[in-house]
Amino acid sequence: MSQSQAHFRHFGEARPEEWALIDDHFRDYVADAPRRVLEHLNRLSGDNHGYPVDRYEHSLQTATRALRDGADEEMIVCALLHDIGDDLSPANHAEIAAGILEPFIDPLNAWMIRHHELFQGYHYRHFFGLDPHAREQFSDHPAYERTVRFCDRWDQASFDPDYDTLPLSHFVPMVERVLGREPFGGLPAVSDAGDNEKEGA
Repeated sequence: MSQSQAHFRHFGEARPEEWALIDDHFRDYVADAPRRVLEHLNRLSGDNHGYPVDRYEHSLQTATRALRDGADEEMIVCALLHDIGDDLSPANHAEIAAGILEPFIDPLNAWMIRHHELFQGYHYRHFFGLDPHAREQFSDHPAYERTVRFCDRWDQASFDPDYDTLPLSHFVPMVERVLGREPFGGLPAVSDAGDNEKEGA
């Protein structure tokens, strides 16, 4: 067997040493996630979709405002990456961003990212004949106040082409630390994993 690749044709043929090899590669791949995420963030640069700034500038500006408002590092990373799904699925971008961040952040922050699009609608839904107060259905949720703050103080305010936005380099170490955490609190070793969905996906 090659030292870098398993040779089974289906899982029934796989040997423990092959799963150990795959697990090593998987851990390396997870560790490289910050670089790939930041590379994808750069794809938001260019097309402004009619907004005063493009989505890349908007993302940096949202993170800059969160930082200057005293947000903690995890929240700042959430602010930076909250629209990262726009490139792949504009109609469902919040769900994609939440999916990327969820293994590494507080569940309430993941909920915030997943619902920020609806909460943001407080500022524009009425222009489309929709209820701007739709977010009130979640008023009893423990993440409601933080999601309101995220949208009202940082997200909806970050379309100013004259704002002194910090460069991406300022946030790279934060992204590396947050996305460098053990996903969901830890990756089990192969011997402890059992029927582990992470390798079987």
